[in-house]
Amino acid sequence: MSVLFLLLASSGLLRAGLTAGHALDAATAEAVPAETAACTDGDAATRALFDDLKERDRRLTAREDGIAAREKAVALAGSEAEKRIASLEAAEQKLAATIEQADQAAEKDVARLVAVYERMKPKDAAALFGEMAPDFAAGFLSRMRPEAAAAVMAGLDPKVAYAISVQFAGRNAAAPKS
Repeated sequence: MSVLFLLLASSGLLRAGLTAGHALDAATAEAVPAETAACTDGDAATRALFDDLKERDRRLTAREDGIAAREKAVALAGSEAEKRIASLEAAEQKLAATIEQADQAAEKDVARLVAVYERMKPKDAAALFGEMAPDFAAGFLSRMRPEAAAAVMAGLDPKVAYAISVQFAGRNAAAPKS
């Protein structure tokens, strides 16, 4: 038993000495820079791997910065496009209102002219309609009261009256049936 006790005691002392030696070495050692802490054994392959990882990290950071810059540019372009679309839509609405106003004014003018032609003597109106292009004359005659239009047509040269009648009859021939 005493031999066993001696062996255990010497083992304990030996371990205590080794642990104290490591603690003493750690306390007296200089601080190792953080970037080389993983490469304390001086192995060249480990150092090269560490340098490759640093370079990859640098490239990824640069790529992320580039992507972020492109995202900002795309967002800015999208914002500008939305502004332009809104501006174009406003201009389109203004143009549609102007066209509507012009159409109403033109319609009012044509209605007034039709009323003038209806009030004219049929003989005088016929002389005027005889000088018009047949499609133009047919447009006015289609808006006139049937009695007034008939009196004007009766006063026209038969060939002119026929040409106007053809235009008048064929105006809606091309319209969809359903």
